[in-house]
Amino acid sequence: MAEEFGGIKKGEPLKNMYNDQFFDRFTKDLKCVISDFDAFEFVSQIMDDEWENRELKQRNEHIATVLRNFLPADYKEAIAKILELLDSIKDTLPDFSEINDTQFSLSLEYGWILDSFVEQYGLDDYETSVRAIEKITQFTSCEFSVRPFIIKYPDKMMKQMFVWSNHEHWGIRRLASEGCRPRLPWAMALPNLKKNPAPIIPILENLKNDPSRFVRLSVANNLNDIAKDNPGTVIDLVKKWQGESKEIDWMIKHGCRTLLKQGNQDAMVLFGFGSVAKNISIQDFSISAPKVKVGNSLEFEFKLLNKNNEKAKIRLEYGIYYQKANGMLAKKVHKISEKEYAENSTARITRKHSFKVVTTRKLHLGLHQVAVIINGNEFEKYDFELIE
Repeated sequence: MAEEFGGIKKGEPLKNMYNDQFFDRFTKDLKCVISDFDAFEFVSQIMDDEWENRELKQRNEHIATVLRNFLPADYKEAIAKILELLDSIKDTLPDFSEINDTQFSLSLEYGWILDSFVEQYGLDDYETSVRAIEKITQFTSCEFSVRPFIIKYPDKMMKQMFVWSNHEHWGIRRLASEGCRPRLPWAMALPNLKKNPAPIIPILENLKNDPSRFVRLSVANNLNDIAKDNPGTVIDLVKKWQGESKEIDWMIKHGCRTLLKQGNQDAMVLFGFGSVAKNISIQDFSISAPKVKVGNSLEFEFKLLNKNNEKAKIRLEYGIYYQKANGMLAKKVHKISEKEYAENSTARITRKHSFKVVTTRKLHLGLHQVAVIINGNEFEKYDFELIE
């Protein structure tokens, strides 16, 4: 297998990036800025009895906690050492927008530890921490550590995020968006911004035309977060921004992906998916077998009819209603295609849906259902059973 991150193999947990190879490099770098640094003691404290049981974020936090024991007790002096460390290794931590996986790993490994250090110990020293975040973000990303600052200093921190949205470095501009995503995965939510995303909008306005695709992707993801709690806000922005450029059109479409999966009709219309009415229909739906074994696939097919005298733009999806532990069913939407269908046409659609065991979804035996969705409109549900 090819190496993926920091010497770990594809398929290995990402937390294994913190391995002997990493700590050998990290301790050598720390020795350059901490004169009395004891590498053996440092690694010994990290590799405690709970090390193997810790997940990625817990390992980041633990390493940062141990690092605290080897830095000056005063937070300002400790941050000065961290910034000195970054300056000493900056040639090995290139701009992570244009680097390969191994270099990207190096940025992430160092960055997540330093990010966690600021998050754990810097909340009461706003000025020092903000300067540190701005520096660290030029090598990696601090979207986790910035969030407790947004919660504790909402007005001051969001003004800083706006300032960062005009920064010359793309990584800091990205942080301006990524750090204030209301529902950032793996991170604490921002309840005030979930309730009222208005402080985010000027930042996204600044960044929607950003030359960096990483920044524009963050804007799209921020829009998608906002849409989950405030769909009207995102719909209004789409109406305002749509058509300005192909980059913005892609960005807002990606930012509306949850609204489209939810069948939000305002979003459907904005992206050209019209009413289904009576002229778009399905026919001859069939399932290959009424019972599907765990590990196998559900196979189904149907005919899609466009009885209009003009072509129709159609977003075609299907929903799987999964059995939950409590006996209820929960729907997950899967996209089939987005395309135009000719006038007075019939298209045969076939699909397979895998029920292989994966870590991201626990499968429960029993009744399941499948339904075809056209432009957000769900058609009749069909039953099937998942068995051993």
